Amino acid sequence: MNFYRNVVAIQHPISAERQTAKRHYGVHPYFTRRPFNVVRDYILHYSRPGDRVIDPFGGSGVTAIEAFLENRIGVHNDLNPLANFIASGIAGLAKGNLSDYRDALAAMESACSGILFEIEKSGDDELDRYQKQFRLPKNVVLPANSDVTLLYDLFEPKQLAALAVIREQVARISNKYARNAMLLAFSATLAKLNRTFLSAEGRLASRGGSSIFSIYRYKVAKKPVRLPLWPTFRERAMNVLAAKAEVDQTIEHKRQSSAGWHGEFHAYDRDVLELPQVLGRTADYIFTDPPYGGHIAYLDLSTMWNAWLGILPTPSRAKHEIIVGGDRKHADQAYTERLGSSIRACLDLLKPDRWLSVVFQHWNTSYFQTILTSAADSGADLRAAVPQVGDPIWSMHKKKGSASVLAGELILSFFNTGRAVKYELGQKFDLESELYQLLREMHEPLYGEALFNRIVLRAWHKGAINSLGISKSDFAQMLLDMGWQYDQRSHFWVTTHRARRLI
Repeated sequence: MNFYRNVVAIQHPISAERQTAKRHYGVHPYFTRRPFNVVRDYILHYSRPGDRVIDPFGGSGVTAIEAFLENRIGVHNDLNPLANFIASGIAGLAKGNLSDYRDALAAMESACSGILFEIEKSGDDELDRYQKQFRLPKNVVLPANSDVTLLYDLFEPKQLAALAVIREQVARISNKYARNAMLLAFSATLAKLNRTFLSAEGRLASRGGSSIFSIYRYKVAKKPVRLPLWPTFRERAMNVLAAKAEVDQTIEHKRQSSAGWHGEFHAYDRDVLELPQVLGRTADYIFTDPPYGGHIAYLDLSTMWNAWLGILPTPSRAKHEIIVGGDRKHADQAYTERLGSSIRACLDLLKPDRWLSVVFQHWNTSYFQTILTSAADSGADLRAAVPQVGDPIWSMHKKKGSASVLAGELILSFFNTGRAVKYELGQKFDLESELYQLLREMHEPLYGEALFNRIVLRAWHKGAINSLGISKSDFAQMLLDMGWQYDQRSHFWVTTHRARRLI
């Protein structure tokens, strides 16, 4: 009996558990991060222990790390050096002893906390001396949409000096596993000790955040929060220690089970199109989250970290990033073509009779068409499309209440049949009629993204996805015209008396 052929596709959303895994939340920020429990449940459902689970767009490493901890071979890939640094750093917490990590932090505190307290009180002359004594990174040019031009402009002089001191002390740690852990904490500290960091009124200063993660650019705050230097690093280091303890506990639990412990983690930094040549058709399961068009320019936004860590990508590597826009002005058509090629590459990695799950969300239906047609042409049969409404950390735009901003996502699960799957295009699609029918079937609260996803899938199954051109504002207006009302606070649609009468 073939296990994979007999798998029944997941058809229902899985509630996200965001803050319950210290290894993913608190160790290091990243621009997007899938809920670990959703990814883990998909891995457990579609693969078996010992299977090779690949994420070609690995991001912060949730897929490969969870596969690794569930006794699979987790394979992470991403063009962004920062993404690979975070993923490898978290997976690397499985190595070494927690006591060595604690000793390393204690040694750092003894060596440099006093220096950092002196820096807090220093004037310009003393700060200049510290910056000359401790090596700073290259003062690279920031992305064009930044408020400032050069890397150093992102920091107060005291922050620059303190970060240089911390980085040098990390480099002096003799135990390589403890050193890597403290470097992870240093990198996480960069997100707080810079001029983009601010806090909302009434909140603790340290509970604030950076514009880099809310509006996705280097926007200098009008009133930047100046956090204490050593305590900020120590807080991040303690988060890393807590994650280390959690990873050790997870692995020990596996060791004591009848199956034992044999998880593996591997990281690559290849263009997705190169992976089939590098890895061959070795994937037993793929769970991946391709970039959403022009939403986030990952390499541009990672400049600060990549510069401090000395891992800036080469221009030749950066040109392969799959986004729209950014400093390299990637065109929409090029993005669409690359998205399709990437889906085909995923199927070239995947063994026959295995599963592929793709997370995606966008108003541009041509992107969905590209994913679905490329998968079908490569032998992948769509077996499930599950809306995970509200799972991603919502952007500042959604928080401001826009009905036309998508906050949810769709997890598309395909079965690799090994032969092209037939589909239709070019059929007509009566959007208004289909929308009325769906509104009768769905229940409140009604999320716009869930409704939109249902429309996309209905158009696909009717051979009409290429006839579904509609803008996000027009879609929202259609709902308003049908008598529905958008709740700005809860971000869902509710019926009015007029809507109930029309339906």
